[in-house]
Amino acid sequence: MFYAYVLQSETNGNLYKGSTENLEARIVQHNSGLVNYTSKYGPWKLVYFEEFNSRSQAMAREKFFKSGQGRQWLKQKLGM
Repeated sequence: MFYAYVLQSETNGNLYKGSTENLEARIVQHNSGLVNYTSKYGPWKLVYFEEFNSRSQAMAREKFFKSGQGRQWLKQKLGM
């Protein structure tokens, strides 16, 4: 399975959107400082994810999350 996910920084509340095949391992990478962008703003908590059958579907959803419409949708979904 593949995942599109959203993390929230416990430091400043920023959201990070990504996609991966192994969600648990990816969160560990983010919180261990192994991802350049997220290493500055951790720790991170998982606030939303969706599961897909293909990498391309997960990447398309990640792209949506990063769009203006997707950011607005996430704010409503997450109650922000």
